[in-house]
Amino acid sequence: MSTPTAAANPALELTGISHRYGRGPWVLRNVDLTITAGETVALVGPSGSGKSTLLSITGLLTTPTEGSVRVGGDPVPQSDGGRSRMRTERYSWVFQTVNVFGARTAQDNVEVGMLSQGVSRREAADRARLALDAVGLSNHRDKPVRTLSGGEVQRVCIARATAVRPLVILADEPTGQLDRATSDVVLDALWGARHPESVLLVATHDPIVAERCDRVVRLLDGAASEAAA
Repeated sequence: MSTPTAAANPALELTGISHRYGRGPWVLRNVDLTITAGETVALVGPSGSGKSTLLSITGLLTTPTEGSVRVGGDPVPQSDGGRSRMRTERYSWVFQTVNVFGARTAQDNVEVGMLSQGVSRREAADRARLALDAVGLSNHRDKPVRTLSGGEVQRVCIARATAVRPLVILADEPTGQLDRATSDVVLDALWGARHPESVLLVATHDPIVAERCDRVVRLLDGAASEAAA
């Protein structure tokens, strides 16, 4: 387990987050969460506890009914365009359901996120090669993703997420569809490939994933509490 890097300002700060959909029941209730640079945090709790909603709010995909989010010390912009730019510049996602271009190579899939940020093609290619090396796929760079195994595809997603050098990596059940041995390889890749200053917030039901994290935040009936990792 790594030690969180000290930071003058939190890398990610959620304050008083409460949320409900329309006039329905409250899904989240007054959640506070502060994460410093380099820290890894597991978000755990039973189905329906609000994990997915909190991850969506953290990732600026959902606007909370109440409360605020700050990223790198900056408030989230009010405009859709400003929120979109902040997501592009500061976030990466690793999903349970893999989202890749199957007909394109692993190298192409990793480059695409950087190109959307305006990184030059040459730099994107260099960084993609390094990212694929970091997750153990140096020999698979030029293979179409559809020819790779499930664990290899998930590692392509991790390479893509880390190559853009985000401030925040959000992972939603990254091992949910993998067997134990493959999960261990994927987790080693995720922990090993991310930038030392990147925040990792992972929603999971897997206690082995939670054990790898510096902290565990448990959600129950929409309320958050700290738990031992």
